[in-house]
Amino acid sequence: MITFRRVVDADFPLIGQWLSHPHVARWWNQDSSVAAVERDFGPVARGEEPAQDLLAFEDGAPFALVQRCRWVDYPEDLAAIAAYIDMPPEATTIDYLIGEVSEIHRGRGTRLIAAFAEDTFRAYPSSNSIIVPVVAGNRQSWRALEKAGFRRIGEAQLDADNPIDPPLHYVQRLDRV
Repeated sequence: MITFRRVVDADFPLIGQWLSHPHVARWWNQDSSVAAVERDFGPVARGEEPAQDLLAFEDGAPFALVQRCRWVDYPEDLAAIAAYIDMPPEATTIDYLIGEVSEIHRGRGTRLIAAFAEDTFRAYPSSNSIIVPVVAGNRQSWRALEKAGFRRIGEAQLDADNPIDPPLHYVQRLDRV
């Protein structure tokens, strides 16, 4: 069973380690230094931002970082995606990474996404849908979403996390059952 716990400052070294792995760095393109991880994840960990960063555990061991928020809490991002799709009120979004390369290509991403989507609907009871834009080139990510029950509802031209990627994103949606 996959469980989740909010990220705390003591988790920053592990997150930095995961961000430095090539399979994560390719898509997250984020500085993995201690100072950068504290800068980027500290505000959420301290409750200064409305998003949630959580570690995912299975068999008592952390294996992934997941994030979620309500689109309405990030108006610029909401406006960017709403230019391409009809955004349902109170929609949420998620993001995720599996930290260790030994843990990828085993179906774990699909199980992680499904468990996290279920947990997100519990955490945000007014949300009836999760909307996730994924860089079109990140086939593993959008396929894992589809295997977890998401469906592609459109495409959007959005800034990619990694500047080497074109702006094309596939927009995936999961509705509360």
